Amino acid sequence: MLRGEFESAGELSPEELRSAYGEALAETVEAVGVDTVAERSGVDRDVVEAVAAGEEPELTLEAAAAILSTDPERPDGETLKMDALDMLLMGMTTAVVDVDAVATGLNDEMDPKEIQQKVEGRYPITLAEYAAIHHFLESR
Repeated sequence: MLRGEFESAGELSPEELRSAYGEALAETVEAVGVDTVAERSGVDRDVVEAVAAGEEPELTLEAAAAILSTDPERPDGETLKMDALDMLLMGMTTAVVDVDAVATGLNDEMDPKEIQQKVEGRYPITLAEYAAIHHFLESR
């Protein structure tokens, strides 16, 4: 999700990449504490506990960024989310692909319009969807 943290994103499967995101989230919860993360992030305590336990509950990028932002060493959640989305947009530019190519590369799991709306931040994107797009772009 953040620049430099998942440099091998193209070498991992989307599922492995999603798990790597989960590990980063779990490390944050472990360092900051379940109660603090739930309070500061606004993410449901049960979800935070599941993340801490190494489970992979369905999370939006926004919720994941809110969890990560509870670490005082990280920027606020909105900045983290926008940085992650910018990384996808820059990846599309660098790989010279459009949303149609991304949709095809994802076996049409999402349609091009949906991908565009999610990557631009106009529609929520789950971590699994983010991982799939991130993997596709990094593998190019």
